[in-house]
Amino acid sequence: MEEKRIDFKTIIGFVLIFILLIWVMQNNKPSEAEIAKQKAQQEAAAAAKKQRETQRVAGTPQSASVPTDSLALANYKASLGAFAYSAALPSAQAELTTIENSDVKLTVSNKGGQLKSVILKGQTTYEGKPVELIANGNSYFSLSFTTAQNQTLNTKELYFQPTLTQQDGKQTLSMKLKASDSQYLEYVYTLPKDGYMVDFAVRSVGLANIVNMSKPIDAKWFLKARRMEKSVTYENRYTQLTVQYGDGKVNRMSAAGGDVQEEQQVRWIGFKQHLFASVLIADSPLSSGEFKSSSIANEERKDLKHTKDFVATFPLKAKSGELSESLHYYFGPSDYKLLKQYDKQYDLTDLIPLGWGIFGWLNKWLFIPLFGFLTNYFSVGITIILMTIIVRVLLSPIVYKSYVSQAKMKVLRPEITEINEKYQEPMKRQQETMALYRKAGVNPMSGCIPALLQLPVFLALFNFFPTEFGLRQKSFLWAQDLSSYDSVLELPFSIPFYGSHVSLFPFLASVAILIYSLMTMAQSVQQQQPGMPNMKFLIYLSPVMMLFFFNNYASGLSLYYFVSNLLTILIMLAIKYWIIDEKKIHAQIEENKKKPKKESKFQQRMREMMEQAEAQRKAQQKR
Repeated sequence: MEEKRIDFKTIIGFVLIFILLIWVMQNNKPSEAEIAKQKAQQEAAAAAKKQRETQRVAGTPQSASVPTDSLALANYKASLGAFAYSAALPSAQAELTTIENSDVKLTVSNKGGQLKSVILKGQTTYEGKPVELIANGNSYFSLSFTTAQNQTLNTKELYFQPTLTQQDGKQTLSMKLKASDSQYLEYVYTLPKDGYMVDFAVRSVGLANIVNMSKPIDAKWFLKARRMEKSVTYENRYTQLTVQYGDGKVNRMSAAGGDVQEEQQVRWIGFKQHLFASVLIADSPLSSGEFKSSSIANEERKDLKHTKDFVATFPLKAKSGELSESLHYYFGPSDYKLLKQYDKQYDLTDLIPLGWGIFGWLNKWLFIPLFGFLTNYFSVGITIILMTIIVRVLLSPIVYKSYVSQAKMKVLRPEITEINEKYQEPMKRQQETMALYRKAGVNPMSGCIPALLQLPVFLALFNFFPTEFGLRQKSFLWAQDLSSYDSVLELPFSIPFYGSHVSLFPFLASVAILIYSLMTMAQSVQQQQPGMPNMKFLIYLSPVMMLFFFNNYASGLSLYYFVSNLLTILIMLAIKYWIIDEKKIHAQIEENKKKPKKESKFQQRMREMMEQAEAQRKAQQKR
């Protein structure tokens, strides 16, 4: 009876791992609230895009420009106060200026002085198009301030004058919103000859008497994250707003969206788009900020082009009557090795959710270096297999201990059955069973502990594969992209919680888990007990869970689980037929029984507690 209970715990421990995975995936699953509103926003954005395209064909500005009618022009300039000077310049129209290096191409508009396009060179979407983090009006950065005449202005609607200079491969683009030739608000974009980091300075000259600098100027950064990957819901699950504080701590907003948070002492703001990122970094921590994240991709649809809306609002405070903020943009891959290059200055690797505690430690110091080393010599698919072999070999002693424990319990089974038949009182039965374990030198918990020791590795890799940029668009066998699902069959309908396609790697992993579970059950020689959950149901539950919940996950992760379980099966067979001898184990247990066993303090306390509980039970029966 006791043997069965321990085996039951082993199965339950295995199932709990998958229950934990369900909780993680459900916690990251976008909510369905406000879907109608989000669809309306998408339709409005599509209509606005169509209107802009029509305007471009007609040769008109892409957005409202300075009025040409004399009366309207006079009213417009009056609304700008001192900044009417900028409306009279030739630059007061929606012209574009481009700066680029070997890695990134930026396009800045005169209107608002803001980025209108950011293209990452050498990167393509799942459709084969260039990766554009910013395009078609999906992002803006603006300042809102009050003039000395109590006029409220927003830089998004005003026109800046561009000046482009180059020196030693570095390009500097100055965008000035002028109140006069010597009084202006300036954005300065500085792009080095390579890399994804863009210096971005915000400063003012001579505006102390023109702009009300006594109160903070509100800055707003908005981004509608564009779809880059094949599965929009899977991409959305790992798209989240992340904030780092001045003390280095990181706050990740819910990947489900719908969050609004206020933070203090903000060092950088990251709009992470699964395997790409847009980050705004401050040299001096921002005093405060409000951050919003709302989900768009709540269902798997091919026509969805965006995943989330991100909004960051924060104040910029004047110093000595003028603005002077040194900021930086990072537009590039969410690649740990790449972000590591900027870690001394900005700690950007914290952008990647590698897991907390020991899970993150295993990824940073074991799995990421190991993956990087192996990919220098092998393809990514072969690297995953080699990583799996290395991990299983390292964990094989744990598997061995677990199997030996099961073999010992199997040898003791006849004696445990005899105890159960001899003693009807549960407490006495438990005492005699524990005494048998102590004499035989068997630890009944040794079957559960190995499974718990493997849990950190399991969860660390569950965080590693979905966030590893090195898997992106790397093929292996039938999988075209190891960072996305592998589809071998498209269904004409969609199955709830499963999808409209069949992924082969999750199916193979499910079969391997089923075989492993059946082998574990056969080794334990377990029988169904009254009051216990149906063990056959639990055995079949885990593979079904794997099949459903991993159908849309990265095929690299499913490949790992398939190979891992396959290797575990082979190791168990090797241990059973070539390493473990049940006759020797039985002889060793008999020898252990002959040796006097000193009761440990823990065992003594457990025995005393059981005796006290038994005495209380008998006293209650007498009363």
